[in-house]
Amino acid sequence: MLTLETLHIDLDGFTLDADFSVETGRRVAVLGPSGAGKSTLLAAIAGFQPVSGRVLWDETDLTPLPPAQRPVTMIFQDNNLFPHLTAAQNVGLGLRPDLRLSRDDKARVDEALTRVGLGGLGTRKPAALSGGQAARVALARAVLRHKPVMLLDEPFGALGPALRDEMLGLVRTLADEVGATLLMVSHEPEDAKAIAHEVVLVADGRAHAPVPTAEIFANPPAALRDYLGREG
Repeated sequence: MLTLETLHIDLDGFTLDADFSVETGRRVAVLGPSGAGKSTLLAAIAGFQPVSGRVLWDETDLTPLPPAQRPVTMIFQDNNLFPHLTAAQNVGLGLRPDLRLSRDDKARVDEALTRVGLGGLGTRKPAALSGGQAARVALARAVLRHKPVMLLDEPFGALGPALRDEMLGLVRTLADEVGATLLMVSHEPEDAKAIAHEVVLVADGRAHAPVPTAEIFANPPAALRDYLGREG
């Protein structure tokens, strides 16, 4: 279980509070207005953002741990691929940051690329990949790291509707296969309906406790109604 215990973030006057838990294996969409703190919330869980309070995983306090020592993998908005490395090398970073990969490691990289539909494209560099292919490389790397918590910071925002739906389906399948707890930032309510068991609404300085997806859209709180009205 992922628990945010009286979490408080203060960034030069911008504040965000959270105090809730997410059950292991749940897929959670993080929704809210632009600038509300959705990405900041994920950064805090991953260890990139100083906080007060605690971040716990199965009762282990992660708060003092640096990002590399947390049971967390994160996919950023720009997919965070290194342009001078091939797709296979970018994925291989999930196993060894120094890229000193054994034969078995390389086989695992190839398998991960095939699993996300990129078999045979491991030698391409990011500039030779489409937006959807780059997103798949980032997803392959995240899956290969095999961390129990997956954080996605709107990685499919630049994709068209059909490809976006395909990627969401792939994320849902892969997260379920490894039993990962998934939190995904999105500006699209339809993403939440497609993939999430629950929704965390971030608005007015607070990340609210998860609410079942069908329930929150059937009876949206005022902050979500305002957000949906503006975005619609």
